[in-house]
Amino acid sequence: MAGGARPGGPGPRPASDRDPGLQPERTRLAWRRTTLSATAMAVLAGRQLLQSRAPGPVEAVLAVLTGLLWLAFVALAHHRMRAMATDRPPGLPTRTALLLVACTLAVALCGAAILVGPGR
Repeated sequence: MAGGARPGGPGPRPASDRDPGLQPERTRLAWRRTTLSATAMAVLAGRQLLQSRAPGPVEAVLAVLTGLLWLAFVALAHHRMRAMATDRPPGLPTRTALLLVACTLAVALCGAAILVGPGR
């Protein structure tokens, strides 16, 4: 539609009358799937620790660190999902993106360290 005209009405569309389509909803669902994946990974890391015959202090610290990193990831993802609920969602700030990447990498490293820790 040329000039921002409404399909059923004359004149340009007001700025607050934005039709975002399904993109924000798809993005929120993607964040939910990512959070679910991070949750599954944290639960599997905890399960691995519980199934170990004699977990040492290193494995216990790694499990706690994994849980804390998971909490940070979920909090950042929830913050982003809430930001997507606005009429015009802001772009993902660089700091938040870097924190999410750091949490993801750190949780993966902690999980790997739990898997190949001493006694395995």
